[in-house]
Amino acid sequence: MNPTNLSALTNAKPPSAALRRLTLAWFAIMFLLFPILVLLGLVMRAGQSNWLHKLSPEYFYAVMTLHGLGMVGLWFVAAMAVLSYVLKRYVSVSLWASRLAMALTVLGVGLLIACTLVGKFGAGWYFLYPLPLHPGGAWPAWSIGAFFAAIGVLGVGWLVWVLDLMRAVSRRYSLTASLGWHYLRGRTEPEVPPVVIITTVTLIAMVAALISAVIVLVLFLMEWLKPGFTNDALLMKNLTFFFGHLLVNLTLYLGVAVLYELMPAYCGRPWKTTRYVALAWNAVLLLVILAFMHHLYMDFVQLHAFQVIGQISSYLTSVPAAVVTILGLLALVYGAKVRWTLASLLLFLGVVGWVIGGIGAVIDSTIVANLRYHNTLWVPAHFHTYYLMGVVLMLMGAVFHVCQELAPMPENPGRTRLTIVLLCLGGYGFLMTFYYAGAHSVPRRYSSYPELLSKGVTAAQVSTFFIVLFLAGLVLYLWETGKRWRKAWLLP
Repeated sequence: MNPTNLSALTNAKPPSAALRRLTLAWFAIMFLLFPILVLLGLVMRAGQSNWLHKLSPEYFYAVMTLHGLGMVGLWFVAAMAVLSYVLKRYVSVSLWASRLAMALTVLGVGLLIACTLVGKFGAGWYFLYPLPLHPGGAWPAWSIGAFFAAIGVLGVGWLVWVLDLMRAVSRRYSLTASLGWHYLRGRTEPEVPPVVIITTVTLIAMVAALISAVIVLVLFLMEWLKPGFTNDALLMKNLTFFFGHLLVNLTLYLGVAVLYELMPAYCGRPWKTTRYVALAWNAVLLLVILAFMHHLYMDFVQLHAFQVIGQISSYLTSVPAAVVTILGLLALVYGAKVRWTLASLLLFLGVVGWVIGGIGAVIDSTIVANLRYHNTLWVPAHFHTYYLMGVVLMLMGAVFHVCQELAPMPENPGRTRLTIVLLCLGGYGFLMTFYYAGAHSVPRRYSSYPELLSKGVTAAQVSTFFIVLFLAGLVLYLWETGKRWRKAWLLP
């Protein structure tokens, strides 16, 4: 068997020309935006290292807003695009919702760039109330409107896309079947692949996340447009973090769903649904919603039960989602003649990053530790670990897999090894500077550090070197993937 012929390994039917072109168009957006957003991260760390003396606080926070929202949104749509491509093996995926989401994503990104880089809107990607409405002259009123318009446009496009994928799944599987409830009763018919169960769980929770974003947006607009109307600050904070927490974690779960589907092609073994897989991911549906309460520890006016639920749920979430997946992946790989390609390596290493970042998250979600680490650089440390070295690596592997499947080409083992080394060395080196600074109580969100926080300056200086290494690995990845992308794009 030709080792580059992944369609033969996965028994995947060739996609329609329309689906192939649409998927590749989403990948092109990823290829364009990801390096730019990484460069924006480099700009921020260079500013904190005192190497960019002209980087004003206003510009720093505008860049931070664009970097954060851009990364979260980019990898959500990348996950949805890969998932839509993979789900074609089981359900009939329509294209109109994806096209609508793409058009609105492009429009939303344009508005976001305008309000941040031009209007200097710098409230952060989670835009905590009441900062967007009361900037103290830091940004003009039109940038507030452009920001709200961007969030609204993106939210509508993504919600329609999520609902359409749910429709596609429901046309073949009943709700109980797509959640795998018959496996809990000891039945194995109808056979439902893990990707369908994880997708169903994730998309149900994603609807809740996007609805909360709509509510927050409406409440913001009511206060902005109606003089005398004031929102409850605690309600706004809770809704915003409910949305943000779910969006980030569910994007990760979409990447994990793709992992379940693609990794068996490289191991020569199936990864089937079992009672434990079904039980684990049904538990996730409840726990991931409750775990957001670990963002509420400092809100002492709320019920004490919220803090307790937040810590317990954060601990329990790691059991069904991570442990079952980790043990399943290790069982899949153990003793198998695994074909370690750029795709399979990135998929596997994405799980490693998820585990490491998850450990950092569990530490931070422990109340006694959170009292020390809250709002320090430990928070972006664990967040970037399971996001950058977790879901991003998984999706980079999935994108390479799809391009290789559409346009098979032999891999250069030397370039594959060098790409992996640069991405891992650069990524984890960059993250260690965050963990180091966080452990020394260096606060997050500072555009520059006073002399008292000199460790923050040192960490920022070291991190720029590792970001450059990561960028070098990214360039190699884009070169290898881009060749296959171009060949696939030119197919009739």
